[in-house]
Amino acid sequence: MADKPAIVLVHGFWGGATHWAKVITELHRRGFGSLHAVENPLTSLADDAERTRKMVRQIDGPVLLVGHSYGGAVITEAGDLPHVTGLVYIAAFAPDAGESPGQISQEKPPAAFENIAPDSDGYLWIKQDKFHESFAQDLSEEEALVMAVTQKAPLGSTFGDNVTAPAWRAKPTWYQVSTADRMIHPDNERRMAERMNPRRTIELDASHASLASQPGPVTDLIEEAAGSAGS
Repeated sequence: MADKPAIVLVHGFWGGATHWAKVITELHRRGFGSLHAVENPLTSLADDAERTRKMVRQIDGPVLLVGHSYGGAVITEAGDLPHVTGLVYIAAFAPDAGESPGQISQEKPPAAFENIAPDSDGYLWIKQDKFHESFAQDLSEEEALVMAVTQKAPLGSTFGDNVTAPAWRAKPTWYQVSTADRMIHPDNERRMAERMNPRRTIELDASHASLASQPGPVTDLIEEAAGSAGS
Protein backbone atom coordinates (compact mmCIF):
# COMPACT_ATOMS: atom_id res chain seq x y z
CA MET A 1 0.00 0.00 0.00
CA ALA A 2 2.86 2.37 0.72
CA ASP A 3 3.73 2.81 -2.95
CA LYS A 4 0.19 3.84 -3.89
CA PRO A 5 -0.81 7.50 -3.85
CA ALA A 6 -3.59 8.79 -1.65
CA ILE A 7 -6.90 9.02 -3.48
CA VAL A 8 -9.13 12.04 -2.87
CA LEU A 9 -12.64 11.62 -4.28
CA VAL A 10 -14.67 14.75 -5.03
CA HIS A 11 -18.44 14.53 -5.50
CA GLY A 12 -20.58 16.72 -7.70
CA PHE A 13 -23.99 18.38 -7.64
CA TRP A 14 -26.98 16.49 -6.20
CA GLY A 15 -24.85 14.06 -4.27
CA GLY A 16 -22.42 13.79 -1.41
CA ALA A 17 -19.31 11.81 -0.63
CA THR A 18 -21.30 8.59 -0.27
CA HIS A 19 -21.95 8.55 -4.01
CA TRP A 20 -18.43 7.07 -4.13
CA ALA A 21 -19.39 4.13 -1.87
CA LYS A 22 -18.88 1.33 -4.41
CA VAL A 23 -15.66 2.83 -5.76
CA ILE A 24 -14.31 3.22 -2.21
CA THR A 25 -14.88 -0.44 -1.37
CA GLU A 26 -13.36 -1.53 -4.69
CA LEU A 27 -10.27 0.66 -4.23
CA HIS A 28 -9.83 -0.71 -0.71
CA ARG A 29 -10.11 -4.25 -2.01
CA ARG A 30 -7.34 -3.48 -4.50
CA GLY A 31 -4.96 -2.34 -1.79
CA PHE A 32 -5.41 1.42 -1.66
CA GLY A 33 -5.00 2.33 1.98
CA SER A 34 -5.20 6.11 1.92
CA LEU A 35 -8.72 6.95 0.75
CA HIS A 36 -10.46 10.26 1.33
CA ALA A 37 -13.80 11.68 0.16
CA VAL A 38 -14.46 15.40 0.37
CA GLU A 39 -17.87 16.64 1.52
CA ASN A 40 -18.21 19.91 -0.36
CA PRO A 41 -20.74 22.60 0.60
CA LEU A 42 -21.74 23.27 -3.05
CA THR A 43 -22.04 26.97 -2.26
CA SER A 44 -19.48 28.29 -4.74
CA LEU A 45 -16.58 26.97 -6.78
CA ALA A 46 -14.20 28.95 -4.57
CA ASP A 47 -15.66 27.43 -1.40
CA ASP A 48 -15.60 23.91 -2.79
CA ALA A 49 -12.08 24.21 -4.18
CA GLU A 50 -10.82 25.53 -0.85
CA ARG A 51 -12.54 22.71 1.06
CA THR A 52 -10.84 20.23 -1.26
CA ARG A 53 -7.46 21.94 -0.92
CA LYS A 54 -7.74 21.76 2.88
CA MET A 55 -8.19 18.00 2.71
CA VAL A 56 -5.33 17.57 0.25
CA ARG A 57 -3.00 19.67 2.42
CA GLN A 58 -3.55 17.28 5.33
CA ILE A 59 -2.10 14.39 3.31
CA ASP A 60 1.60 13.60 3.16
CA GLY A 61 2.90 12.30 -0.14
CA PRO A 62 1.40 12.16 -3.63
CA VAL A 63 -2.35 12.63 -4.15
CA LEU A 64 -4.55 11.62 -7.07
CA LEU A 65 -7.68 13.77 -7.38
CA VAL A 66 -10.82 12.15 -8.78
CA GLY A 67 -13.87 14.26 -9.59
CA HIS A 68 -17.39 13.29 -10.63
CA SER A 69 -19.76 15.69 -12.37
CA TYR A 70 -19.24 19.22 -10.97
CA GLY A 71 -16.45 17.68 -8.88
CA GLY A 72 -14.44 17.84 -12.10
CA ALA A 73 -14.63 21.64 -11.98
CA VAL A 74 -13.50 21.49 -8.35
CA ILE A 75 -10.41 19.37 -9.06
CA THR A 76 -9.66 21.58 -12.06
CA GLU A 77 -9.56 24.58 -9.72
CA ALA A 78 -7.96 22.85 -6.72
CA GLY A 79 -5.50 20.58 -8.49
CA ASP A 80 -2.66 23.08 -8.56
CA LEU A 81 -1.16 21.91 -5.26
CA PRO A 82 2.33 20.54 -5.87
CA HIS A 83 1.77 17.04 -4.48
CA VAL A 84 -1.29 16.46 -6.68
CA THR A 85 0.15 14.11 -9.30
CA GLY A 86 -2.86 13.59 -11.54
CA LEU A 87 -6.54 14.26 -12.20
CA VAL A 88 -9.24 11.72 -13.06
CA TYR A 89 -12.56 12.93 -14.45
CA ILE A 90 -15.62 10.67 -14.09
CA ALA A 91 -18.45 11.97 -16.33
CA ALA A 92 -17.26 15.36 -15.19
CA PHE A 93 -16.92 19.01 -16.06
CA ALA A 94 -13.41 20.10 -16.99
CA PRO A 95 -13.74 23.83 -17.67
CA ASP A 96 -11.00 25.93 -19.18
CA ALA A 97 -10.01 29.33 -17.78
CA GLY A 98 -13.00 31.65 -17.79
CA GLU A 99 -15.50 28.81 -18.34
CA SER A 100 -18.23 27.64 -15.99
CA PRO A 101 -20.26 24.43 -15.82
CA GLY A 102 -23.38 26.42 -16.68
CA GLN A 103 -21.82 27.89 -19.80
CA ILE A 104 -20.72 24.46 -20.99
CA SER A 105 -24.21 23.04 -20.37
CA GLN A 106 -25.93 25.86 -22.23
CA GLU A 107 -23.77 25.30 -25.30
CA LYS A 108 -25.07 21.72 -25.60
CA PRO A 109 -27.90 21.15 -23.11
CA PRO A 110 -28.18 17.67 -21.59
CA ALA A 111 -31.32 15.59 -22.01
CA ALA A 112 -32.56 16.10 -18.44
CA PHE A 113 -31.90 19.83 -18.21
CA GLU A 114 -35.64 20.60 -17.83
CA ASN A 115 -35.86 18.31 -14.78
CA ILE A 116 -33.76 20.71 -12.67
CA ALA A 117 -35.84 23.15 -10.64
CA PRO A 118 -34.92 26.02 -8.29
CA ASP A 119 -36.40 26.49 -4.86
CA SER A 120 -37.25 29.78 -3.16
CA ASP A 121 -33.82 29.95 -1.50
CA GLY A 122 -31.80 29.76 -4.71
CA TYR A 123 -30.87 26.08 -4.56
CA LEU A 124 -31.30 23.82 -7.57
CA TRP A 125 -32.84 20.37 -7.26
CA ILE A 126 -33.51 17.47 -9.57
CA LYS A 127 -37.24 16.80 -9.30
CA GLN A 128 -37.56 13.71 -7.12
CA ASP A 129 -39.92 11.93 -9.48
CA LYS A 130 -37.49 12.57 -12.36
CA PHE A 131 -34.26 11.68 -10.55
CA HIS A 132 -34.09 8.04 -11.67
CA GLU A 133 -34.53 8.80 -15.36
CA SER A 134 -32.33 11.91 -15.22
CA PHE A 135 -29.33 10.98 -13.11
CA ALA A 136 -29.20 7.22 -12.63
CA GLN A 137 -31.34 5.33 -15.12
CA ASP A 138 -28.99 2.32 -14.96
CA LEU A 139 -29.40 1.89 -11.20
CA SER A 140 -32.31 0.19 -9.48
CA GLU A 141 -35.38 2.22 -8.57
CA GLU A 142 -34.50 1.75 -4.90
CA GLU A 143 -30.95 3.07 -5.28
CA ALA A 144 -32.17 6.03 -7.30
CA LEU A 145 -34.88 6.75 -4.73
CA VAL A 146 -32.29 7.02 -1.96
CA MET A 147 -30.17 9.31 -4.15
CA ALA A 148 -33.21 11.44 -4.96
CA VAL A 149 -34.29 11.87 -1.35
CA THR A 150 -30.76 12.51 -0.05
CA GLN A 151 -29.62 14.69 -2.96
CA LYS A 152 -27.47 17.65 -2.01
CA ALA A 153 -28.63 20.70 -3.92
CA PRO A 154 -26.12 23.34 -5.04
CA LEU A 155 -26.68 27.06 -4.92
CA GLY A 156 -27.77 27.98 -8.42
CA SER A 157 -25.08 30.63 -8.66
CA THR A 158 -22.39 27.94 -8.45
CA PHE A 159 -23.25 26.91 -12.01
CA GLY A 160 -21.92 30.25 -13.21
CA ASP A 161 -18.64 30.25 -11.31
CA ASN A 162 -15.67 30.34 -13.68
CA VAL A 163 -12.49 28.30 -13.37
CA THR A 164 -9.44 30.55 -13.06
CA ALA A 165 -6.34 28.44 -13.76
CA PRO A 166 -7.20 24.90 -14.95
CA ALA A 167 -4.93 22.32 -13.36
CA TRP A 168 -5.45 19.94 -16.29
CA ARG A 169 -3.17 22.14 -18.36
CA ALA A 170 -0.26 21.18 -16.11
CA LYS A 171 -1.14 17.76 -14.66
CA PRO A 172 -1.67 14.32 -16.25
CA THR A 173 -5.34 13.52 -16.79
CA TRP A 174 -7.70 10.61 -17.40
CA TYR A 175 -11.35 10.85 -18.47
CA GLN A 176 -14.41 8.60 -18.41
CA VAL A 177 -17.28 9.48 -20.74
CA SER A 178 -20.79 8.23 -19.95
CA THR A 179 -22.42 7.68 -23.33
CA ALA A 180 -25.97 7.64 -21.86
CA ASP A 181 -25.43 10.69 -19.62
CA ARG A 182 -28.51 12.89 -19.30
CA MET A 183 -26.98 15.47 -16.92
CA ILE A 184 -23.90 16.41 -18.98
CA HIS A 185 -24.23 15.95 -22.73
CA PRO A 186 -21.91 13.08 -23.77
CA ASP A 187 -20.55 15.20 -26.64
CA ASN A 188 -19.61 17.88 -24.11
CA GLU A 189 -17.75 15.23 -22.14
CA ARG A 190 -15.93 14.11 -25.28
CA ARG A 191 -15.03 17.69 -26.17
CA MET A 192 -13.69 18.47 -22.72
CA ALA A 193 -11.72 15.24 -22.68
CA GLU A 194 -10.23 15.76 -26.13
CA ARG A 195 -8.87 19.22 -25.41
CA MET A 196 -7.15 17.97 -22.24
CA ASN A 197 -5.22 15.39 -24.26
CA PRO A 198 -5.65 12.80 -21.49
CA ARG A 199 -3.43 9.78 -21.13
CA ARG A 200 -6.56 7.68 -21.54
CA THR A 201 -10.22 8.28 -22.30
CA ILE A 202 -12.72 5.48 -21.82
CA GLU A 203 -16.38 5.43 -22.79
CA LEU A 204 -18.91 3.49 -20.73
CA ASP A 205 -22.52 2.74 -21.64
CA ALA A 206 -23.59 4.38 -18.41
CA SER A 207 -25.73 7.09 -16.89
CA HIS A 208 -24.36 10.15 -15.14
CA ALA A 209 -24.05 7.92 -12.06
CA SER A 210 -21.35 5.73 -13.61
CA LEU A 211 -19.43 5.78 -10.32
CA ALA A 212 -22.32 3.79 -8.82
CA SER A 213 -23.51 1.77 -11.82
CA GLN A 214 -20.10 0.72 -13.15
CA PRO A 215 -17.67 0.96 -10.21
CA GLY A 216 -15.39 -1.75 -11.64
CA PRO A 217 -14.38 0.03 -14.86
CA VAL A 218 -14.29 3.38 -13.04
CA THR A 219 -11.92 1.91 -10.48
CA ASP A 220 -9.83 0.38 -13.27
CA LEU A 221 -9.25 3.87 -14.66
CA ILE A 222 -8.40 5.30 -11.23
CA GLU A 223 -5.99 2.42 -10.59
CA GLU A 224 -4.29 3.01 -13.93
CA ALA A 225 -3.94 6.70 -13.17
CA ALA A 226 -2.57 5.93 -9.70
CA GLY A 227 0.07 3.71 -11.23
CA SER A 228 1.35 6.22 -13.76
CA ALA A 229 0.39 9.72 -12.61
CA GLY A 230 3.79 10.48 -11.16
CA SER A 231 5.72 9.25 -14.20
